[in-house]
Amino acid sequence: MEYTTRRSQGGLFEGLYRLVMRRNSIYVTFVIAGAFAGERAVDYGVRKLWEHNNVGKRYEDIPVLGQRQSEE
Repeated sequence: MEYTTRRSQGGLFEGLYRLVMRRNSIYVTFVIAGAFAGERAVDYGVRKLWEHNNVGKRYEDIPVLGQRQSEE
């Protein structure tokens, strides 16, 4: 039996690496787009966590805040 060694075609990550690292302009665009998307995801997650932890404590949640009581 003769075993032939052939070069692996690579997986998903290797293909993505080849696609992104082929040219400098594509790499820079990928980094900037990834940073923007990551910032948006973190901002969304932190905002949802803050709103979940502060239900009923926000200015908008207090119905009588800023209203004067009527003296009769």
